[in-house]
Amino acid sequence: MRKVILFIAMSLDGYIADENGGVDWLRGQGDDQEVPDTYPSFIQNIDTVMMGWNTYHQVATELSPNEWVYKDLQSYVFTHRNQKDTENIKFLSEDPIQVVKDLKNEQGKDIWICGGASLVQQLEQENLIDQYYITIIPTLLGQGTQLFGKLPKPIDLRLIKSQNYDGITELIYERR
Repeated sequence: MRKVILFIAMSLDGYIADENGGVDWLRGQGDDQEVPDTYPSFIQNIDTVMMGWNTYHQVATELSPNEWVYKDLQSYVFTHRNQKDTENIKFLSEDPIQVVKDLKNEQGKDIWICGGASLVQQLEQENLIDQYYITIIPTLLGQGTQLFGKLPKPIDLRLIKSQNYDGITELIYERR
């Protein structure tokens, strides 16, 4: 069975975007040249990426406006906007819970939950996230888009790996 993996960065106080939806604060505390790049090893085991509209729109218009950065992955964007699918991007208005359950049972590599908060919170409430790759950025925002929401019951996790560099801490957890 495929795993559903959240791979995301957040501020020390739990926000994934500032009050204006910006992410320009996603950086370390200095100019550490010894920054490990965990993304290449992570992405080797992924063939599907899922996100909400806000994350998609930010990637497509701000972060990489000239090229879809996930072109080698099957992308699913959850939105109520009427958008035309492309070869690699499917725009869905369906319930993400059922889509994830269906995809978990299909053949393939793991499924990456890229953002946003609403999608993460829906999946987390149904206990559908198998692993959490959380990068903690040394910034306190105080407000913005909070990553985790209220849960009907606690989800117990086991720390698999941690590392830090340039004030950033990367944590990998899996469900117990």
